[in-house]
Amino acid sequence: MSTDPRYYAVSEATWPAATKTNLGPVTLRQGLGGGSRVSAATVSGVVTDADIVAAESAMRAMGQKPLFMVHDGEADLDGLLAIRGYEVMDPVNIWACPATLLGDVAIPRVTTFCVWEPLAIQKEIWASGGIGPHRWAVMDRVAGAKTALLSRNDDKPAGAAFCAIHDGVAMIHALEILPHQRRKGMGVWMMRQAALWALDNGADTLAVICTKRNKGANGLYASIGMTTVGQYHYRILPNGD
Repeated sequence: MSTDPRYYAVSEATWPAATKTNLGPVTLRQGLGGGSRVSAATVSGVVTDADIVAAESAMRAMGQKPLFMVHDGEADLDGLLAIRGYEVMDPVNIWACPATLLGDVAIPRVTTFCVWEPLAIQKEIWASGGIGPHRWAVMDRVAGAKTALLSRNDDKPAGAAFCAIHDGVAMIHALEILPHQRRKGMGVWMMRQAALWALDNGADTLAVICTKRNKGANGLYASIGMTTVGQYHYRILPNGD
């Protein structure tokens, strides 16, 4: 599979790092606890072992473990990191579909809502799944069109998610369904709500990123007609503090 580079840019714009700096061919990101995607270094062009060593020192100086995101076609980088003892972490799929594919069904009343800024109940739902203040700060940093999604089932809160737009693509992040509300179709309704919001805000594509090990979520996205349009993985240096 060859990933359209646009999706890497969309991911970065809709889930941004606190800071980005260039160190030779390496782009360093300061995540401030916001997760791997906003903390991982990436590489542009030819990279040497010396470049990797310098990047490791810089990441440690930021209080982060040496961590790289490896895109499609970066076999040389992948091999170089492997030789240095980096281990593969969290391979992911990038899913996408035309927003119109999911925007053609009316959502039942009081099932899903779009709101910004997030309500306290949305933050409680996220927190229950380990999505805490450091990741809420990532959402706050997004400069473009964005919204927080809330779903309800049986007159009770069910799930929360975040969605933002870049380059005509609405990407969903932090989708969390409360355990007792799972397998009730709430994820589907939230994806449909995101598609409607995307269309209302000028986006024509809906996308989401999911770790390959999350079989339930990958199954959901496949079941609603999304297709895998890309992938990447991380390499982390064990005991690299």
